[in-house]
Amino acid sequence: MTIESTKRRTPAVTTAGASTVRRKTVGDRQKTAQRLLRSTADRSYDGELDIDWDAPIDPDKKWMPEHRQSLYGTKLWEKLTQEQRNELGKHEAASVLSFGIYAESGLSTMLLRGILESGSLADDHARYALAEIGEETRHSTMFSRLVNITGVEPYLMPKGARKFLRLAGLIPIGPSSFAGTLLIEELLDRLQREAMNDPELQPHMRQLMKIHVLEEARHITYAREELVRAIDARGKASNAFHRLVFAVMVLGVYPVLVNPLVYRSVGISPWEGFLAAMTSPNYRANATFAGEPLLRFGHEVGMLDGAVTRRIFKLSRSVPQDILDELDRDRKAS
Repeated sequence: MTIESTKRRTPAVTTAGASTVRRKTVGDRQKTAQRLLRSTADRSYDGELDIDWDAPIDPDKKWMPEHRQSLYGTKLWEKLTQEQRNELGKHEAASVLSFGIYAESGLSTMLLRGILESGSLADDHARYALAEIGEETRHSTMFSRLVNITGVEPYLMPKGARKFLRLAGLIPIGPSSFAGTLLIEELLDRLQREAMNDPELQPHMRQLMKIHVLEEARHITYAREELVRAIDARGKASNAFHRLVFAVMVLGVYPVLVNPLVYRSVGISPWEGFLAAMTSPNYRANATFAGEPLLRFGHEVGMLDGAVTRRIFKLSRSVPQDILDELDRDRKAS
């Protein structure tokens, strides 16, 4: 099976209900919160009830699209049987879901900090933050149930990384906080919008993706508007620091979605699998696909500006080529 033939069968990426926030459309914070609260009341889901967890797993269905698996297109991939590819896909899905639990827990922590540090605890903006925390909690519950369904143990972050996360509460909330939030939300949203209508995937996974996509659109709207407001509230030096932090996040996020330990499930050493994934001819295509919506927005609001920042983004291999070309033109013109 060639990469080209797989891409021809790839379901189209649905944009229905996606956030359409741009810098010029950012409005009044309280009015946005009121609209998001109404949407939350009208269109909320509960993974405990809206996914049939008792339904049996279909042994012939995949856990994730093959062309988005980390080893796809490599020599190691060609050596795997179809059964091994499916097994690896199940472990990679469990890894991504495990990462999602960490990420959404971190996001909820940031939202709680925002409420605690707020000058008003009882306005619509604070109420929407509380509503979003509730949704993120349900998402994490949903992710954890699906990990259990796979029969795979959750993939934990290394102890050192988990200890480092304790320090996150000391970092001031600013543009990089909201940009980092968007990095997780939009990356998963992009991948799920492509995969959720794929009839070859497990029904449990598809339903989870549909719920997550519908509710994350609100969260993305909230975070995009807060990012613009945070940028506008700061000076050049502060924004330059937050741009640098964001660039480092982008550089590191795609490689950590898949824990290298997943490769043991098919008899490949973690180090060998990681190197193959990082040097895969498909890596840039996947990283660019996943990050494109956010990085186009980030470019629009100035989060990709700066000489050092541009170099880091190039290293990430996730920025669309036309944006890289524009950044190069800007650098030469300055």
